[in-house]
Amino acid sequence: MSDKKSTAESLVASGDSRPEIKHLDDMDWEMNRFGLQCKFPFHPNPARPTEPNAGVIKFEPGSGFVLHRHDFAQVWYVIEGECRYGDDTLRAGSVVFHPDPHFEHELYTENGCSIVFLQYPGPTTGGKPLYDGRMNLEKAEKPEEFDLRV
Repeated sequence: MSDKKSTAESLVASGDSRPEIKHLDDMDWEMNRFGLQCKFPFHPNPARPTEPNAGVIKFEPGSGFVLHRHDFAQVWYVIEGECRYGDDTLRAGSVVFHPDPHFEHELYTENGCSIVFLQYPGPTTGGKPLYDGRMNLEKAEKPEEFDLRV
């Protein structure tokens, strides 16, 4: 054990950050701009503006979102259920990469699904993921209020 500890200590630089662990069960559901339930334990904030958006969006049966675009990059992982995404069907185990800039097809689920979203600053555009005013709302935006360009 002491050999493993000394090896680990030799790999960690004095300024390295410790891993942060949060559990979704310790959080309340919030609402995003499309009226979907979400939990984003990690997200940009004034103290850490480059922190990624990382969390889960729960799509209830009959829900989804409209075609829109972003300047940031993101990866999705479908953890349960199934949905239509453009001409494709995503199901549990599907992984989707969206380079920056990108558009997102219309998404619709008949029976519900949950997707892990990992959104991060675009390496090409520098576009940052959005949390405030998008993922932590009291009520959903009306369709005429959607800014589908960001």
